[in-house]
Amino acid sequence: MLSPHTFNIFLAVMAVIAVAVCIALYRVNAGYGKFYTEKWGPSLDNHMGWFLMEAPVFVAMLLLWWFSDRLGDVVRLVFLLLFEIHYFHRSFIFPLQLRGHSRMPLSIVLMGMVFNTLNALMQGGWIFYVSPADRYPLSWLTSAPFLCGTMVFAAGMFINIQSDSIIRHLRQPGDTSHYLPRGGMFRYVTSANYFGEFMEWVGFAILTWSWAGAVFALWTFANLAPRAARIHELYQREFPEELDTAHTKCMIPFIY
Repeated sequence: MLSPHTFNIFLAVMAVIAVAVCIALYRVNAGYGKFYTEKWGPSLDNHMGWFLMEAPVFVAMLLLWWFSDRLGDVVRLVFLLLFEIHYFHRSFIFPLQLRGHSRMPLSIVLMGMVFNTLNALMQGGWIFYVSPADRYPLSWLTSAPFLCGTMVFAAGMFINIQSDSIIRHLRQPGDTSHYLPRGGMFRYVTSANYFGEFMEWVGFAILTWSWAGAVFALWTFANLAPRAARIHELYQREFPEELDTAHTKCMIPFIY
C-alpha cells in the first residue's frame, strides 16, 4: 500500500507540475474548441474525444473504491458519489449534448486521459487508501467543512451545467455566427462554465478537507484560467461594444 510519505511527495510533484502547466498555457493555446488548429496533429470527433478524455477517471475511481477495504464506509461512499456524479455527466451526458462535430486533437485527448487517471489516484488514493481509517467518522457528514464544501460543490455544478447549456444554445442549426454568451454567471465572467467547474473542485477540497482535493483545485485553475484569459481577449476583439470589461472578468467574478 502507498505510504503517506510517498503519497505526499506525489501530491507535491503534481502541484509543481500544475504551476508549470499554468505558465505554459499562458504562452500556448491548447488547440481544441475555439482554438482548434491542425498543428496539434491527428484529431478525432469532439464527441468521442470528450468521452475518451473523461471516462477513465470515472472508471478508475470506481476500481480504486472496489479494491479498497473501505467499500462500506458511508462517508467515503458519499465522497465517491459526489465525484462520480460530476464525471458521469462529463463522460456520458456532456458529449452527447454537444452540437456539431468539431475536431479535437488526439494529443490533447491523450494528455487529458493521463491527467484524469492521475487525478483518480490522487483523490481515490487519499479517500480509500492513505487517509487514516478514522479520518471520516459518520459525524463528518454534519461537520462545517462537509456542509460548506458540499454547498460550494453543488453550486459549482449547477453553474457549470447551466453555462454549458447557454453556450450550446447560442446558435440555431446552420448558424455559423459568433455570439457573446449572456445570462447566468456570464453577467460577471466570460467563462462562467470554467468558474463553475473550479467552484466544484474547491468545494470538493473543502468537503474532504484534504491536500489531494486542494491539488486538484489548483490543477483546475491552472488548466482553465489561461484559457479563460484567451477567451476573454477573443471576446474583447469580437464584441468591443458589447463586453463591459470593467464589470465582466475572465473566470472569477470581481477578481480575475
